[in-house]
Amino acid sequence: MNTCRVVWCLVVSLLPLLSQARVTTFSQCPAFFVDGLSPTVLRDHGNNNRYQEICQCLLDQNNKPQYFYATLYDTQSKIPVYSAYNLSHADTGRDDRWYVEPQLDGGKVECMGGQHQIPIANRGQRQALNRDYDGSGYDKGHLYPVYHTSTPTAMLATSTLTNAAPQDPTFNRGRWRLAEEKLVELSRDCLHAFVVTGVVPGNKAIGNGVRVAKHYWSALCCMKKEGRQSWAFVGPDNNGQVQELSVKELDQRLSGEGHFDTEFTVFDGRC
Repeated sequence: MNTCRVVWCLVVSLLPLLSQARVTTFSQCPAFFVDGLSPTVLRDHGNNNRYQEICQCLLDQNNKPQYFYATLYDTQSKIPVYSAYNLSHADTGRDDRWYVEPQLDGGKVECMGGQHQIPIANRGQRQALNRDYDGSGYDKGHLYPVYHTSTPTAMLATSTLTNAAPQDPTFNRGRWRLAEEKLVELSRDCLHAFVVTGVVPGNKAIGNGVRVAKHYWSALCCMKKEGRQSWAFVGPDNNGQVQELSVKELDQRLSGEGHFDTEFTVFDGRC
């Protein structure tokens, strides 16, 4: 009798885990990558579940996932490593509601949703929450920014906390905003524009262990009739400026000590 009770308790305790939504992988959304190949996916050999591949989606009217971009998310630092998307700018309104990814913390919803869709005991364990930013003095810095969207639903889809990192407000609304605008200008003659924007975590944290971004970086691959062209940006530097550099130089910088400390490539030499 006691054995049966133990087994039943184990079954009941496992039910939430068995029924939770499966975290997506990049194989479900290759359209956001040059030639369908993602930037380097980081690995932590001490924690195989640290870096999560997310195909960022909203559910449509038929309750089917509609994908808008892809994010590699660091569940330990609680900020993204990068978001990859197709740049398509148009003037859209802005809605400052913020979503989370319920499936990262045991929720049953595959796409982004509300905090209430995460079991109470799990909230904030593997991702940032709104309360982490409250009173911190930092902006929720979009990696895939509203300025690079062209539809209301794409705009909404950028407002998930897995697509944001704590960013100095002056830099976010100043120098980095100008870099985002320049990417739009550079993409005007592209048949297709692939962008990857990421962050390098610093040593400071806000809230419940959400790491503040030390650097932001972005790379554009422009598809033209005559071939492919690329640009890259990184900042802030010691003077708060954004530097323009080649994608190859960006790869070298991100691969170096104090950044990702492993060989890293954005477009794998394809752009």
